[in-house]
Amino acid sequence: MGYELRHVCLLETRRLLLVMGVIFAVFLFIQYVELPYGNIVSTLFSGHRPQVAPAEIFSTGDSSSNPNASRNSMYSSKLNSTNVNDVHAVSNVTKLFDGNDSNVKDTFESESNKSSEENFDVDNDPEDEIPSKDFLEMNSSSTVQSVISNNSNDLPASNYTSESNSSLDYNLEDGEIVSTRTLGKNGDTNQATPSVLSPSRFVSSENMGANSTTSTTPRSLNKSSTGEDAENMLQTKEKPGLLKDDRSITMSNSSISSTPAKRWVKKPPDAVVPINDMNDMLLQSRTSYHAMKPRWPSAVDQELLNAKSLIKNAPIIQKDDKFDVNLYRNFSTFKRSYELMEQTFKVYIYSEGQRPIFHQPPLKGIYASEGWFMKLLKANKHFVTKNPKRAHLFYLPFSSRALELTLYVPNSHNRKNMLQCLSNYVDMITTKHRFWNRTGGADHFLVACHDWAPAETRERMGTCIRALCNADIKEGFKFGKDVSLPETFVRSAQNPLRELGGKPPSQRRILAFFAGNMHGYLRPILLNHWENKDPDMKIFGQIRKVKGQMTYVQYMKSSKYCICAKGFEVNSPRVVEAIFYECVPVIISDNFIPPFFETLNWESFAVFVLEKDIPNLKNILLSISKKRYLKMQQRVKQVQQHFLWHTRPVKYDIFNMILHSLWHNRVFQTLT
Repeated sequence: MGYELRHVCLLETRRLLLVMGVIFAVFLFIQYVELPYGNIVSTLFSGHRPQVAPAEIFSTGDSSSNPNASRNSMYSSKLNSTNVNDVHAVSNVTKLFDGNDSNVKDTFESESNKSSEENFDVDNDPEDEIPSKDFLEMNSSSTVQSVISNNSNDLPASNYTSESNSSLDYNLEDGEIVSTRTLGKNGDTNQATPSVLSPSRFVSSENMGANSTTSTTPRSLNKSSTGEDAENMLQTKEKPGLLKDDRSITMSNSSISSTPAKRWVKKPPDAVVPINDMNDMLLQSRTSYHAMKPRWPSAVDQELLNAKSLIKNAPIIQKDDKFDVNLYRNFSTFKRSYELMEQTFKVYIYSEGQRPIFHQPPLKGIYASEGWFMKLLKANKHFVTKNPKRAHLFYLPFSSRALELTLYVPNSHNRKNMLQCLSNYVDMITTKHRFWNRTGGADHFLVACHDWAPAETRERMGTCIRALCNADIKEGFKFGKDVSLPETFVRSAQNPLRELGGKPPSQRRILAFFAGNMHGYLRPILLNHWENKDPDMKIFGQIRKVKGQMTYVQYMKSSKYCICAKGFEVNSPRVVEAIFYECVPVIISDNFIPPFFETLNWESFAVFVLEKDIPNLKNILLSISKKRYLKMQQRVKQVQQHFLWHTRPVKYDIFNMILHSLWHNRVFQTLT
C-alpha cells in the first residue's frame, strides 16, 4: 500500500513539474516574441521593463496607417538583425497614437517622460520642464557657491555638451561617447576608468550593476550649478572640467539642499560675434549665399525670381498706421515680401514617416514651437499643396523632441541611432521621390526646437533651410539659409495665450529680474555677481511657489527688464517669454541669432549684453534713459503680435512669421 502511495505521489509530482515546465516555456516564448534582443531573463528578475528596439521608425507608405501594426511587423521582420543601422532603440515607448491628423494629441507622451509635459503651472520657471530623462533633476534655487571651486582632476572633453546629457563628452562625428564616472550604490559619483560605448550598444540603467563602469544618471540627484570655476573659464578660456562637488543652496523661503553631482559644462566660445557683426553677416549673405542651381527647370523657379525682383524694388514706406516701421530692418521690403508670400507661397508636406517621430510633435512645453507649426501648417489649405510641382518648399515633418523621446535610450549616451533614423528618412524620400534631387535639398526645410537638432541635422539635412531654436553662429547656422526659430514655452495647448501681458511701465518697480535653473556656465556667474547684492536687481536661482511671495510670472510682469541668460545652449524660452509679458528682454548669450533676424530690428526693442559685461550689468541698464526705455517697452508690446500662437492663425502672428522667414530665405537664395 505504501509503495503504491509513493508511486502515485511521484507520478503527481512529475505531472506538476511537467505542467510548470510547459508554462515556463510558454512564458519564455512570449517574452522572446516581445523582446527580440535577449532581455528575457532581466524581465523575470527586474521590476522594470527593458528597452524595446524596433527596426525602422518610418514607413514608406501613408503616415495614417496603423502605427501599432507597423511596429509589430517591424519587430517580426528584424528579430535577428545584428546590423546597427537596422536597429533603432526605443525608450519605453509603449503607446503610439493613431494616424489621424484630425486627432492629434495635445502632447506627445512617453511612458518614461510624462511628468515633464503635463500639468504646467503658470507660475513655474519655463525650464522646470526636464527635456530628457537623462537630466538630473533641479532642486530649488541655487547660488554659485558650488561653482566657485576648482577641479584638479580635469578629464579631456570636447567643446560640446548636450542639455540632457552634459555629464559626458559627446562626439557626433563617430557616434561614440566616453563616460567619465560611475555611480555607487548610495548614489555617490566616483572617478572611473573611461569606457567607450560603441554605437551598437545601447545600455539601460536597469540592466547595469552597481560596479558598472558605464555612467548612469538617476533623476533623483540634484542638478544645480555644476562645472568648473565659471569665472576662471571665462578668463582663461580653458576646456570645461568636472567638479568634485556640486552643492545647491536655496534662496530664502526655500529649503536648503546639498547633493553632490558631476557633469560636463560647455565652455564659453573662443570667439564672440557681436550683434553688429551679425547684421553685417546677414547683409553679406544676401549676395554671397546661393542655393544649388536646379538640375532641371521648374515653373516655381521663375515665380521665385519674380518675387525676388518685386521685393527688392518694393515701394518705400516711411510710415504705417498699424506698424512702427523702426521695429523692422526694412519695413518696405518686409511688407511686400509678406504680401507676395500670401499670394504665391506653396508648401508640399511629405506623407512618409511613422508616428510619433514624424507628424506628431508635442504642443506643450519649451519645444512647442515645432509642434504648433506642424499642426497649423497641416491644417492650412491656403499654403499647403498636394501637387509637388507647385511647391516652392518641401516640409520634412519630423519632431526633434519626439525623436529624442522615442529613440534615445536613457543612459546609453549614444545618439547614433537618431542620426541614422534621419539619414534613412532622407534616403527613403530621395529614392521614392525626385524632388530632393532637383536642388540637392535646398528647397526642403525642417522646423526643430530641441538643443540637439543642429548636430542631428547638420550632415544629411545641412543643405535644407533649417528653422532652429538653437540658433548658434558657432554651431553651423548659416545666414541667408537657416532661420532662427522662436522658442516658446506653451503652458496650455488649449489656450496658448493664457496670462498674456503685464503691468504698465509706471507700475514696474523692479529694474531687472532673472530666476532659473543653473544650466550651463553663464548663469552661476550672473548669480555670483548679482544674487542678493542689489535691491534693484532681483536675480535668483530657481523660484518655488511660497504663499505670500511673488511668483515667477509676477516678477516678469512687474520688471522693467527681464534677463534672458543662456543655459546649456544659446537659446532660452525667456526671450519670447519677456515679450509675452511685455518686459524689455536683456539677452546675455554670445553668438545667439535672435528669432526672425532677417526681418526684425532687435536692437530697437531689446538690450544685448556681452557675457563678459555681466559685472557691469546694472550700469548698462541705468545708462538707458527713461525716454528710451519707454519707447522700447512700447515696441515690445507692438512686436508681441509676431510671437503669439493662436489656435487659428492670425495675420502676422508667429506661425505666419515662421512661414515668412522660410519663404524669404528661399526667395533670396534663388540664383538670378
